[in-house]
Amino acid sequence: MTRAFVFPGQGAQSIGMGRALAEAYPAARAVFDEVDEALDEKLSTLIWEGTAEELTLTANAQPALMATSMAAMRALEAEGVTVTDAAFVAGHSLGEYSALAAAGSLSIADTARLLRIRGRAMQQAVPVGEGAMAAILGLDFAAVTAVAGDAAEGQVCQAANDNDPAQVVVSGHRAAVERAVDLAKARGAKRAVMLPVSAPFHCALMRPAAEAMQAALSEVAIAAPSVPLVANVRAEAVSDPETIRKLLVEQVTGAVRWRESVEWMTSQGVDAFWEIGAGKALTGMIRRIARSAGTRSIGMPEDIAALKD
Repeated sequence: MTRAFVFPGQGAQSIGMGRALAEAYPAARAVFDEVDEALDEKLSTLIWEGTAEELTLTANAQPALMATSMAAMRALEAEGVTVTDAAFVAGHSLGEYSALAAAGSLSIADTARLLRIRGRAMQQAVPVGEGAMAAILGLDFAAVTAVAGDAAEGQVCQAANDNDPAQVVVSGHRAAVERAVDLAKARGAKRAVMLPVSAPFHCALMRPAAEAMQAALSEVAIAAPSVPLVANVRAEAVSDPETIRKLLVEQVTGAVRWRESVEWMTSQGVDAFWEIGAGKALTGMIRRIARSAGTRSIGMPEDIAALKD
């Protein structure tokens, strides 16, 4: 069995995530303490006892999801499973930062601070209400790319997330995205729905956020990961620290090539994917991309106990 460890992105957050891991594993608890210290606030209290509205704010959700993924990783390590038991690591959007932290490329403290900056910068890049995202179901990436191009009409409208063979997300100016929804339905999409997001991620409107991340990343040490990272914007493995630094900037405005990333990993012999952290969204996508691959979600102590069985 050749494994890949994959790390979820925004939308997987829920109140209480990671708490059971922190109660069961001191090493998992230490992750939340480290993130709290790095941000100089009790993010752990918000994650476990706050409101869904507050946790969903981009500047909170991003470091919170990374903390939960790293808590799950530390719990696995306590049971003898290390990141080097995987052939590759990958993450969906912000999950790429979790993957790099798991592979020792970034420290947990630096990752938390970077994601707080990233979340704020992405939120501030576009005034609330001007941007939007929509999920298009039942059309492939090429078809949705054509829809986005035709819907733009001088505004920004891009295929932003190539999630799986039947789900592509578009992002851009609200009016253009609304036009894309109507056009996708007219061209045979099974469904096309506006998403409840606070900003239009992974499109050209995020350029101010990309500039903020370029400045922030220039001040952070990045080591070669112990396991190659399959990067969102390239859909293939990278290990060079300076290449990783550059791709993390490109990722802010570039498409998340998740379907291609999973297909590339399977072409390299990966036949098992473990989703490390909150939720099971990536597991669902992977089952639609690589139907014969095995999948596991590792987010609770019982998930780790099942590995022993």
